[in-house]
Amino acid sequence: MHEPPHVVPTSLSDYLELMSRSVFTAGISWKVIDAKWPGTLEAFDRFDPETVAGYAPDDVERLMADPRVVHNRQKIEAIVANAGELIVTDREFGGIEKYLASFDDNDALVKDLHKRFKFLGESVAHMFLFGVGFDMPAQEQWAHEHFGGRRQG
Repeated sequence: MHEPPHVVPTSLSDYLELMSRSVFTAGISWKVIDAKWPGTLEAFDRFDPETVAGYAPDDVERLMADPRVVHNRQKIEAIVANAGELIVTDREFGGIEKYLASFDDNDALVKDLHKRFKFLGESVAHMFLFGVGFDMPAQEQWAHEHFGGRRQG
């Protein structure tokens, strides 16, 4: 099983990028996402949260027509919504890092991510946290512990 890349986030854009990469990967091969990622990054304005949160329906249509992007309207709309929620959460907690650190355990954080963000099921939230450097077990081990090995979105 392929794991998400590890990123040392230095900006909210880094968080949105890895979150979005995890969203796009749900139900799709990492190889497909890896191959499309440079173009996806460009098509989504390098995942600048303010820009992406401001996308209008015309922008969603533009992305749906862009061959560099996986054509899944629900995922694209979720990423737009997640950009706005990331900004709100960042402001609410005085930094996304403070939000992520505000939980006593990873399972509680995964549940809150699932509640706050669209298309961030437990498995996708785990991938996101693993990617931003949280001390998380490898995806395969985590899925086995939580779902008996069945991958959940």
